[in-house]
Amino acid sequence: MSKVNIRPLADRVLVEPLPAETQTASGLFIPDSAQEKQHKGTVVAIGTGKKDEPLTVKIGDTVLYGKYSGSELKLEGTDYLMMREEDIMAII
Repeated sequence: MSKVNIRPLADRVLVEPLPAETQTASGLFIPDSAQEKQHKGTVVAIGTGKKDEPLTVKIGDTVLYGKYSGSELKLEGTDYLMMREEDIMAII
């Protein structure tokens, strides 16, 4: 988990996506062209939440999010997703 100098507003969450799987459970290596993006990531920054609705996720949580969730950002050479907390489906 990297330290970022950005603070999301309201109910927004900054997530660092986990890298794509490079090997199957049986040990086969997956070529770069066939790798799918993970839908899991680590929360690196959170907003303050909406009025009367505090956020349920916290920094360091590993979360599961939808395929088309969030906006992609590149900060200091690292890829991130900025999304609303409602786009997060589960904490793993």
